[in-house]
Amino acid sequence: MRAPAMLRCAAAAAALAALLLAAAAPAAGFYLPGVAPNDFAKGDQLQVKVNKLTSIKTQLPYTYYSLPFCKPATIVDSAENLGEVLRGDRIENSPYVFQMREPKMCQIVCKVTITEKEAKELKEKIEDEYRVNMILDNLPLVVPVTRQDKNTVAYQGGYHVGVKGQYAGSKDEKYFIHNHLTFTVKYHKDDDSELSRIVGFEVQPYSVKHQVDDKWNGVNTRLTTCDPHANKFVTSSETPQEVEAGKDIIFTYDVRFEDSEIKWASRWDTYLLMTDDQIHWFSIVNSLMIVLFLSGMVAMIMLRTLYRDISRYNQLETQEEAQEETGWKLVHGDVFRPPTNSDLLCVYVGTGVQFFGMLLVTMIFAVLGFLSPSNRGGLMTAMLLVWVLMGLLAGYSSSRLYKMFKGSEWKKITLQTAFLFPGIAFVIFFILNALIWGEKSSGAVPFTTMFALVLLWFGISVPLVFVGSYLGFKKPAMEPPVKTNKIPRQIPEQAWYMNPIFTILIGGILPFGAVFIELFFILTSIWLHQFYYIFGFLFLVFVILIITCAEITIVLCYFQLCSEDYMWWWRSYLTSGSSALYLFLYAGFYFFTKLQITKLVSGILYFGYMLLASYAFFVLTGTIGFCACFWFTRLIYSSVKID
Repeated sequence: MRAPAMLRCAAAAAALAALLLAAAAPAAGFYLPGVAPNDFAKGDQLQVKVNKLTSIKTQLPYTYYSLPFCKPATIVDSAENLGEVLRGDRIENSPYVFQMREPKMCQIVCKVTITEKEAKELKEKIEDEYRVNMILDNLPLVVPVTRQDKNTVAYQGGYHVGVKGQYAGSKDEKYFIHNHLTFTVKYHKDDDSELSRIVGFEVQPYSVKHQVDDKWNGVNTRLTTCDPHANKFVTSSETPQEVEAGKDIIFTYDVRFEDSEIKWASRWDTYLLMTDDQIHWFSIVNSLMIVLFLSGMVAMIMLRTLYRDISRYNQLETQEEAQEETGWKLVHGDVFRPPTNSDLLCVYVGTGVQFFGMLLVTMIFAVLGFLSPSNRGGLMTAMLLVWVLMGLLAGYSSSRLYKMFKGSEWKKITLQTAFLFPGIAFVIFFILNALIWGEKSSGAVPFTTMFALVLLWFGISVPLVFVGSYLGFKKPAMEPPVKTNKIPRQIPEQAWYMNPIFTILIGGILPFGAVFIELFFILTSIWLHQFYYIFGFLFLVFVILIITCAEITIVLCYFQLCSEDYMWWWRSYLTSGSSALYLFLYAGFYFFTKLQITKLVSGILYFGYMLLASYAFFVLTGTIGFCACFWFTRLIYSSVKID
């Protein structure tokens, strides 16, 4: 492909990216939902939306209307962005409609007669501890729970579909549905006007076997179990509603409005209330200790040992002295010899650079507050788009390295860079998606979204990788600081502690040690459905990870060269990359100690996604280690005089 054609391809890719962003604009666009406040006057309509049903036991979300709940006249889907669809969010309207600052008591929503199949589904969902998620003015519904030990209130996202229990004097387990909801809407009133803003949305669910006073008259029916005229309200679940086929369930709700001192800007604080900031600081301090220890070692090698080595090598005058050389200078004629499978190394380094760019850009946006939890799906959408655009860097870095290895088939290396990692990731994702689809879960990615992902990959990412490769290959090759001998030098027998497998496994421990506490919080937010928002801490940990990977690789690379082993290319990549093995082992430990997953499909999903995450972590950390070692070897060999 010639230059003009290449540039046309780049222009087409850029146009397609702009088109996709424009298409996404109505759904997600550049307006961040939850950032612009809504003002409500007294009596304004408040529409409650329903989201997916979630369970930490199965990790399989379902749509709200997959259970026999009350439905509005027409169900309307809210437009979701790419990230929301991939997360399994399915946001729809509901029959719960309030009027601002107008309390209501014992409002009947509907009466449902459940069939055998519906009763079975309800019991399954109650058994798996499914929660109902609702949204009002972009705020998720929470259940306040008083902590016994601290006398503080914690908030849990969504309420349980129902509970299991026994009647007094009976040992039979029965299933009871939460059919009465007591909502509390907190609002902050403007001092100058009558307008208010919603700052809290809470619920207390109850199970009540409602009794009709006379005959059923739709929403206007009088109930003996809940009657505002007789001052009879639902405050407990003493006579619960059992889930039985053929029985009627009457759904009711109360809504109260509470004036609150919380300002609109701080309304998310209750959701993000973290009681373990100390653990994060402990994690940072622990990581910094590792970094200081490693930095000390690197500084010692760089300043003392290397300085001494270089000045000694440069002072060797006579032929005899030169023949008695030892250490890393001896292998100068082989140290830049291309490794075996050099093509694959170029591909992995290119992909790693793409990952690094994506994480850096996404984290900067997150730290600046663009990807707050109020912008549902924003983080995932941003990561996907940035990943696609970073294809340019992937192509550029892989072809630069390939040219240094005297490679000539740049199109082959470009295709491998564009398809190796995304291809493997797509296959794993497709298999897992098929499993979710088999469970009829809303977490299954629809065909249209799958098509959009393939379009992003083939329409934007692949052309950008080609553009990057073309630009990288056009530049003059990086020349090694020393000439490579025609005949490879024999590597002396190594001590046991310099065994490649041993050093590679040792090298991965420290980078993993630097991040594993933060990893706990990330896993908790993903698998226990909690909000992760502490991107400032995460950014610090990311910087620490980069430094740790670079330093441990440089230290082990120096020891390797000193023992006259010049096969450092792959070893430097695998040294820091091996931290991914520890990440996967830790994911297994987390699964058995923290999660209550019982279903086989859910277990396969967990380990499938964690395998994908570990593979990505391997590519990222391996590339950081390789780049550090590459810079280090070029630096030291350009500092010595070689005849």
